[in-house]
Amino acid sequence: MDYIIREANYILSTNKTIREAAKDLNLSKSSLHRHLMLLETFDYELYLKIKNVFFEHNKNRHIKGGLSTKRKYSR
Repeated sequence: MDYIIREANYILSTNKTIREAAKDLNLSKSSLHRHLMLLETFDYELYLKIKNVFFEHNKNRHIKGGLSTKRKYSR
């Protein structure tokens, strides 16, 4: 379970999205997400912090998509 805590602390310290963090940690997005959801069972406080980060990223997702589309068509 130490690796799950390390993964969670990495995301908290870098504020990366799950896709970016999975790439850096050499994991699949699904595996990393599954690991972080296991936090709920043994470290609820850390789980809530991660959940908050994911919520913030979800809130801003449409903005990133819009900027990507703008870059794609402004060339």
